[in-house]
Amino acid sequence: MSKAARERSARERLAAERKRQAARAKQRRLLAIVIGSVVAVAVVVVGTVLVIEQRNKNNTAVAHEGKLAPLTRQDDGSIVMAQPGVTKPVLEVFEDFQCPICKDFEEATGETIEKLAADGKVKVVYRPFHLFGQQQDPIKINSLRSANAALCAPADKWISYHDALFGFQPREGSEGFAPDDLVKWGRDIGITGADWESCVRDMKQEAKVQQMTTYALEQRGVEGTPAVFLDGQQIDNGIAMNPATLRATVESAAAAAPSGSPSASPSESPSESPSASSSEEPAGSEG
Repeated sequence: MSKAARERSARERLAAERKRQAARAKQRRLLAIVIGSVVAVAVVVVGTVLVIEQRNKNNTAVAHEGKLAPLTRQDDGSIVMAQPGVTKPVLEVFEDFQCPICKDFEEATGETIEKLAADGKVKVVYRPFHLFGQQQDPIKINSLRSANAALCAPADKWISYHDALFGFQPREGSEGFAPDDLVKWGRDIGITGADWESCVRDMKQEAKVQQMTTYALEQRGVEGTPAVFLDGQQIDNGIAMNPATLRATVESAAAAAPSGSPSASPSESPSESPSASSSEEPAGSEG
């Protein structure tokens, strides 16, 4: 082999070795990034689990803090949250307390909805119902017991109890929403009515829950939860679960609403109400 050929071969081997070294260095960098990402995710997951475990260990519900629009219960069992005189736009929220996506929805945009109502920009109508009626226990009974307990809670404690139910939501397929806990969480947030415990334990609002469920599924055509309607038109969950887009959508509807024109929500319309009974205080009212 000539000298020139030997030199060319040496350069080629050196270039190949440098290429291999560069590839190994890149692999080490990528491995470090992957390991770092896994560790970071693990820390977040472990931290979240610890928070949840600590919350469950304490098993204590916390009353809502901050400004809220006045809350009232309608004859059909729904809860209205609105400033006096605000009739448009109407934001209806259909939820099941056993629904994991409903929990995600509340964590993402619940505070935004509360603020819009407090600022007088929307009339909110909460419509809890028993979506999982055809499922097997414990999902079925969790769904029913929590909805019943929510209807036992007095209107002024609704948001606090609503938030507690989502905060302590059992994992799908696991037992939860035990009567002892449902009663205790109400006491934690200040429900002092003498009939509160019996209303929860004896399922005294079950018939109302079933009426609200029939209304949601058969009259309004709700197919899943959460289902959010703005002035009677269902809005996409991609909008509903994004605080910025939900706010913009509601504010746009508010701007388009005729100024000062009264408008009843569907819950106040006799033709759409699932219950024509006279107004009555929930069994768990404060005494």
